[in-house]
Amino acid sequence: MYRNYIFDLYGTLVDIHTNEDKPYLWDKMTEFYGFQGAIYEKKTLRRTYLAYCEQETLALLNRKTGSFPEIRLEKVFRKLYEVKGITPSEETVTLTAQMFRVIATQYIRLYDGVIEVLQTLHDKNRKIYLLSNAQYVFTMYELDYLGLTPYFDGIMISSCEECKKPDKRFYEALLNRYHLDRKESIMIGNDRTSDIRGASEAGLDSLYIASNLSPKEDEKLPRAATYEIPDGDVRKVLSLTGIQ
Repeated sequence: MYRNYIFDLYGTLVDIHTNEDKPYLWDKMTEFYGFQGAIYEKKTLRRTYLAYCEQETLALLNRKTGSFPEIRLEKVFRKLYEVKGITPSEETVTLTAQMFRVIATQYIRLYDGVIEVLQTLHDKNRKIYLLSNAQYVFTMYELDYLGLTPYFDGIMISSCEECKKPDKRFYEALLNRYHLDRKESIMIGNDRTSDIRGASEAGLDSLYIASNLSPKEDEKLPRAATYEIPDGDVRKVLSLTGIQ
């Protein structure tokens, strides 16, 4: 019997579509930075953003933090001000990140049945955890917006840990922080590499949900999950893991 349910977020509980390449995003971000006194040419901001992301990633790799580093984008948004001689407040950096995310997002919504599943697990005295490859400055606000935050007994975001799934260290950090017995825990996600392989390497059972956001290469990878939901119906998490 599983006592601890560890969920991935995007593609598992949350359906989302973002586009960080669309010109409209960078036009508006250029305007926003300009309003704060950081003046960029329209074609320069995106190029500088990507360069700083790469710098931050290389810095983590040079610190030997593992093969799956995860930067904090707040540092990048801040540097985009500082290089123009602006010292932004924490509030300004957060608002900049939120502006970026909102414009880049075409839609964000829960999959059918998510609240039903989480509420049932809660009512059955199961513990619910989130282990997500994500940016804290985006995800924590999206969890609140979607009404998910109260259901989790623990939340771990990759940008805060500087590593991401399938890195075993990310899994171990969750297990250690919340004192979880891995024999009583199961990882649930929509990615055979990040969620399923990562869980296996951490000694966890797993449940794979094939969703519209599952990587296409998943179809060619070995089916190593303990359980499978091929039709994306998250409600089946309950019956497959023995919750009546």
